[in-house]
Amino acid sequence: MTTLLSEQEIVRVQKKEELEAMGINPYPAATFATNTTAQDILVNYPTDPACYQQVVMAGRLMSRRIMGSASFAELQDASGKIQLYVHRDTLCPDKDKTFYNTVFKKLMDMGDIVGVHGHVFKTKMGTVSVHVTHLTLLTKALKPLPYVKEVVEQGVQKTYDAFTDPEQRYRQRYVDLIVNPHIRETFIQRARLIRSIRQYLEAQGYLEVETPILQPIYGGAAARPFKTHHNTLDTPLYLRIANELYLKRLIVGGYEGVYEFAKDFRNEGMSRFHNPEFTMLEVYVAYKDYLWMMDQVEALLEKVALDLHGTTEIQVGQHTINFQRPWERYTLFEAIQHFTGIDVSHMDEAALRDTARKLDITLEASAGKGKIIDELFGAHCESKLIQPTFITDYPIEMSPLAKRHRGNPALAERFEIICNGKEICNAFSELNDPMDQRQRFEEQLELGKRGDAEAMALDEDFLRALRYGMPPTVGVGIGIDRLTMVMTNTASIQEVIFFPQMRPEKKA
Repeated sequence: MTTLLSEQEIVRVQKKEELEAMGINPYPAATFATNTTAQDILVNYPTDPACYQQVVMAGRLMSRRIMGSASFAELQDASGKIQLYVHRDTLCPDKDKTFYNTVFKKLMDMGDIVGVHGHVFKTKMGTVSVHVTHLTLLTKALKPLPYVKEVVEQGVQKTYDAFTDPEQRYRQRYVDLIVNPHIRETFIQRARLIRSIRQYLEAQGYLEVETPILQPIYGGAAARPFKTHHNTLDTPLYLRIANELYLKRLIVGGYEGVYEFAKDFRNEGMSRFHNPEFTMLEVYVAYKDYLWMMDQVEALLEKVALDLHGTTEIQVGQHTINFQRPWERYTLFEAIQHFTGIDVSHMDEAALRDTARKLDITLEASAGKGKIIDELFGAHCESKLIQPTFITDYPIEMSPLAKRHRGNPALAERFEIICNGKEICNAFSELNDPMDQRQRFEEQLELGKRGDAEAMALDEDFLRALRYGMPPTVGVGIGIDRLTMVMTNTASIQEVIFFPQMRPEKKA
């Protein structure tokens, strides 16, 4: 299938061919070793100019101003942008001025990747620049970048024709990162966030592990899976919806603290808070319970905020969110009563359905007690919880993998953290009674028969593992994407995932 080229691309292909005819390889294979960056020069040159008399840099040409025998250009590398000064006689000290007059001025374009040698100086206008003595074409760009025009109007810098359409930006993240370099900072912060969490867990002595992504039985969460088929084994497999059951197998095996940054996959709806592929941190610690874990997660997320921002107070949209300990704590029923004025703690399914109807909540016919309570909380409480808040002690129907509450067997020892109106964490004292766990799985199977597509499957091997004995254990799952959204003041999950899932691209 032949790709149709635009007129601009056809011109660039012709330029590439002209370069090759001149003996210039537009895609050379040699290493180009740099010794500085744009940011390094801009920060340190003013105080230490002697160290920048022989600089070697590489990056992308973002603009050019051709002015006869001299030109200015803008080079962008991974650290930022810097001005280049290119003079014909410096670049071509001999009589042959072909490289400047033809290659640089006519055959090179915005978006081309170049390497430069030179020395740093300040222009008459006071701009720190690199006076280029040698220039190497490293990559010829055949597709033009979106042209983003930045001008100063009445003392204010304004941007025109920016690459801002979300669909284009997410589909072509590579272009987004080039022309909107501030986007890179979000992903740098995401990497720092993960590093901060890993440092905390390593300091506790926990082991980072890897568990299967392809699973013969999906489990560990209430979600709809992606299904595939293994030809050699002639068996169906599922992309994991969670790694919980495998990590608990490792606790059975004798590890006392394990964690995994896991890619999970759920074949469900998409929104600015949901992507079919997402990242979860799950941690399991033996001989601890959910009360202990609440204190641990408070300390962990306070540390993350300090590591990323130097303060526990973070601006998120119109709110200032404070991760300083301690945080507010409600039981689930307390939260519902607090925000609706209705006590649902002793209601049966019929009464819950009637309450949901009065509160204008539409329910599926398959919804059981747990699902109805979850809908009540989601519709009338969750969005009102802006500061990080613990919601604890869920009905047992909502928590098929959690231990029964020590004071009330109708509840589970479980907590969620709600922050900026969304769940970012889920945890519970793990159910380690194999007989109780089988009964819970069987109840999930009944919900599946009623039409609940998210009901859990029954995992016989996991039950076998529990029969060997799992010590008292607490587990927690933290949504890395949602936590990153909060920590970077980002409104959409697509903004914190390099390549989010998109609808098929419409053909022109």
